[in-house]
Amino acid sequence: MKLVPLGDRVVIKQLIAEETTKSGIVLPGQAKEKPQQAEVVAVGPGGMIDGKEVQMQVKAGDKVIYSKYAGTEVDVENEEFIIVKQSDILAVIE
Repeated sequence: MKLVPLGDRVVIKQLIAEETTKSGIVLPGQAKEKPQQAEVVAVGPGGMIDGKEVQMQVKAGDKVIYSKYAGTEVDVENEEFIIVKQSDILAVIE
């Protein structure tokens, strides 16, 4: 199965959270914050969205930072993905 986003939607896969701090302290499960970094898996075509022309500014393979409570989590073939609007992506990591 392959996810194909529509309109200005982007499919991202969350990057794995660090389990230890820089000083070496191991974090228990509930202390870990959900990471806001992800890798772009698929990008919609853009086009006319709500009467405005939308050009997609990210591409598959980009590492991005997205809004903390954005998107819809989906599970496809035992892999977790998040579908977000392009406007919920805050930055591209270079």
